[in-house]
Amino acid sequence: MRIKRSFKVTDVLDFQERLLQWSQQFYEIVWLDSNSHIDAYSSFDAILAVDALTVLETDSQNAFENLKEYQLQTKDWIFGYLSYDLKNDVESLSSSNYDKQQFPELFFFQPKKIIKIKGDEIEFNYLNMVNDEIEEDFNAIKAYVRDLKNVNETTEDIRIKLRVFKDEYFKGAQEMLRHIHRGDIYEANFCQEFYAENTSIDPVRAYERLNSISKAPFSTFLRLNDKYLLSASPERFLRKEGNRIISQPIKGTAKRSPDVEEDNDLKNKLKKDPKERTENIMIVDLVRNDLSKSAVKGSVEVKELCEVYSYAQVHQMVSTITSKVSANKNPVEIIKESFPMGSMTGAPKVSAMKIIEALESFKRGLYSGTVGYFTPDNDFDFNVVIRSILYNATNEYVSYAVGSALTAKASPEFEYEECLLKAKAMREVLESSSNENFK
Repeated sequence: MRIKRSFKVTDVLDFQERLLQWSQQFYEIVWLDSNSHIDAYSSFDAILAVDALTVLETDSQNAFENLKEYQLQTKDWIFGYLSYDLKNDVESLSSSNYDKQQFPELFFFQPKKIIKIKGDEIEFNYLNMVNDEIEEDFNAIKAYVRDLKNVNETTEDIRIKLRVFKDEYFKGAQEMLRHIHRGDIYEANFCQEFYAENTSIDPVRAYERLNSISKAPFSTFLRLNDKYLLSASPERFLRKEGNRIISQPIKGTAKRSPDVEEDNDLKNKLKKDPKERTENIMIVDLVRNDLSKSAVKGSVEVKELCEVYSYAQVHQMVSTITSKVSANKNPVEIIKESFPMGSMTGAPKVSAMKIIEALESFKRGLYSGTVGYFTPDNDFDFNVVIRSILYNATNEYVSYAVGSALTAKASPEFEYEECLLKAKAMREVLESSSNENFK
């Protein structure tokens, strides 16, 4: 049983900043921020879940079945993530690449405290056992002042390394293209990791910096004890509202320009680019097929095809696909039937994932997985974990990964440059944090 109480605030952005800092006293945190990118499918501007009453943490074996049971038994809000490597629970696949992040492959928790922001209204949604703390917490958040003496020390001179060098990336991309030209696959998302060892960062300040640069619609701060995800994701994986399912894959990226005329030109070129449209349409077909597994017959529709949306650093090509499901369809099953997301795998999906595993040099883990929540009404909303920094504080290991889609006409040189464009914000955050030491 939950108790709800609402308050009004005059400065929402200031309240959000204090709220995230206040939340750091807890060991389980999920913060989801739309950065005012409100669309037809939005339920709130931002939401925070903290302080676990119950937790599900597991590896990939029987992960979806375990999540299904946990979600049914809890019958409450649950927040968490599904890592990319749950592909091994969906198909007969394996993951054996290098992994120093060491995140659990699945993590969900039932929060005692949920704080939802919509406009200037702050809704506190607390379990009965802590409902007497609502007003105290609201006042504490409003008055919260960050203690700079206790700010996490940031390593000076963070040295970012490449898991593979440029010539190795080209070699892997050429091998991927050989598979495509041979007809094994049509498209694959080929990714690489950048990392820093013996490195400590202040996760909150790093997230705030990343979010201020990117202002993405599916930004996330996640904490699981000593492990952190700092994400500026622009992409929705899957949303359920009632009997409607929405997926919004992204394929196609172009840089922004401060010059308005040049920026519009870059946007229009992306919209008309035959290679980028081909990539996007291939994934749309894959998503249509995934959604059809759970959909009411004839209900899968493409609402938007290859629309270009502009974000702080890049233009992105986005498509929107919807379907309808029967009232008794289990929500976890819907996610399982579309997992992992097509925009991060390729087509055909299973063949692409096998080749990706053979050619990539790191275990993706939470990168290209998904973070989100289930509601007590069996609705859900999940993003795609891209444009993200992963941090294991105990291992003193920081990394970020980027990728691009390879199709028959792809140029490895162009795809490598696209990876560097996508990596720009994460690199800037880490380098500026070490240079300034967040002082």
